Amino acid sequence: MIAVETRDIRYTYPANKKSKGGMALKGINLLVPKGEIFGFLGPNGSGKTTLFKILSTLIQPTDGIASILGHDLSRNTDAVRELIGVVFQNPSLDKKLTVAENLTYHGHIYGLWGRELRKRVDGQMERFGLAARRDELVERLSGGYRRRVELAKGLIHTPQLLILDEPSTGLDPVARRELWDTLAMLKKKNGITVLVTTHLGEEGDRCDCVAIMNDGMVVASGTPDALKAEIGGDVITVHSDAPETLIAQIRDKFGIHPLLVDGALRIEIMRGHEFIPQIVEAFPGQVRSVSLGKPTLEDVFIHRTGKTLWMRGEEAEMVEGRVGH
Repeated sequence: MIAVETRDIRYTYPANKKSKGGMALKGINLLVPKGEIFGFLGPNGSGKTTLFKILSTLIQPTDGIASILGHDLSRNTDAVRELIGVVFQNPSLDKKLTVAENLTYHGHIYGLWGRELRKRVDGQMERFGLAARRDELVERLSGGYRRRVELAKGLIHTPQLLILDEPSTGLDPVARRELWDTLAMLKKKNGITVLVTTHLGEEGDRCDCVAIMNDGMVVASGTPDALKAEIGGDVITVHSDAPETLIAQIRDKFGIHPLLVDGALRIEIMRGHEFIPQIVEAFPGQVRSVSLGKPTLEDVFIHRTGKTLWMRGEEAEMVEGRVGH
């Protein structure tokens, strides 16, 4: 069964005093099978958060059709909201309430009361290891525990689809790993479909399938292994004081075409460990440093777009100011 389907989804932000507006989504077509962890991977400004807002029923698309578990998002919004749980990038917990109170009041929104609600709150406490912190104020919890409460709250009404926007933002490596272990557990034990946005390639590797987004479009999609296999071989990164000159020299001597990314040369080639000595010997003194690695999802993004997943601060601000993110 298909959990999520989008057909030519587009969205244009209107101009206002703070933004010039612009097209944030330029025709998104996706099919997400039920029971998958599906990731939207891209930098700030790529459109992934706008897509998150549409799929979580916060905004309506400017054009196109989207459905969740067979329900049209535009025509059956209330039905969709009963089927989804949402975890926002920015915390949505009431810090002045306890863990149990946050879950209880969220359950009331979905019409849950009495014995049934208490049973669900207790179940979520047990599931996420929160029982010992049941009566603790949220403001006193660590970032990792707050994320657990966010997840517990989003699942209190037993949704079939969980949608998360950059859920690991602000978490340390241990808490991030725990978060992803929890998502894998939810998929395995409960059959929940998970949609998650991220700008981290290593998180994309934890997904069953990934849609790589850039400039409001899906530039590649598939399993992480299949996407990385399209590059093949190795990825060599060369730093030089005169990168443009070195690119031309490598092209003329070896007949390959390095890509300049953030001031460094990037070369995709088979048996890269054998090619590195050739570069160093052919251009003595021009290579400041060189590294070798197997393809990653960030390499796939670079291969498709010529850019890195991490935008410099001023670039991200320009994009977000133009169309949102």
